[in-house]
Amino acid sequence: GDTVIPLYIPQCGECKFCKNPKTNLCQKIRITQGKGLMPDGTSRFTCKGKQIYHFMGTSTFSQYTVVADISVAKIDAAAPLDKVCLLGCGISTGYGAAVNTAKVEPGSTCAVFGLGGVGLAVIMGCKIAGASQIIGIDLNKDKYAKAKEFGATECISPQDFKKPIQEVLVEMTDGGVDYSFECIGNVGVMRAALEACHKGWGVSVIVGVAAAGQEISTRPFQLVTGRTWKGTAFGGNSLFVDNVPKLVTDYMSKKIKVDEFVTHTLPFDKINEAFELMHAGK
Repeated sequence: GDTVIPLYIPQCGECKFCKNPKTNLCQKIRITQGKGLMPDGTSRFTCKGKQIYHFMGTSTFSQYTVVADISVAKIDAAAPLDKVCLLGCGISTGYGAAVNTAKVEPGSTCAVFGLGGVGLAVIMGCKIAGASQIIGIDLNKDKYAKAKEFGATECISPQDFKKPIQEVLVEMTDGGVDYSFECIGNVGVMRAALEACHKGWGVSVIVGVAAAGQEISTRPFQLVTGRTWKGTAFGGNSLFVDNVPKLVTDYMSKKIKVDEFVTHTLPFDKINEAFELMHAGK
């Protein structure tokens, strides 16, 4: 009877990852979850007599699902489920990348590459953290108005410049941004995001997930001269059984935006249309 949000990274509270304040990457069921199975090695789904695997430990595109007990966060029963479900990944991932992983400070300059749901959540986190300049970067200019609604101070497209976007950002910000975030999953953009950071203290956070087997590259001198390359998953060092309910409370008290992320609401039988809208950047 409880109202819950399922978690693709669980929180067992017992493993060395859960006990370490530096991470949120609980490993208790990682191996079986990666195989699409429950912790006991079984699948609880069948279709027409055939076994079906679980997805990301949650299988939320199913009318009914079975999850590990450590993979649910109990939330405020009054919260609207069609909105707060977004806190199960995208919004909390982007928001946490800014406030937990990067630890953006008041007055800092930030660049956010990719203005989809995750990028908008990063912008929201940067704004709440007090950043003075937040530059949104995306090829799709239709996204700029929404990005500014979330807190971007300006938006630019790499296609509008003859030089690499990192050089443009370095010139715009007197040497580079304090924090940059890659929210696409493109290894070339990851390099640009790092190289757009300020010498001596710039931090670049990889939020986007690149395709399997791809590799990142930059000149070692970029790191020798004081830049930091970091990664984040599901919002960095926050434990979700504890943290997701707090995010729901923050939403209910209007500290963070959630409703504004929703552009379309489609019935379940139009799920493929929803994916097409997402891939089209709409």
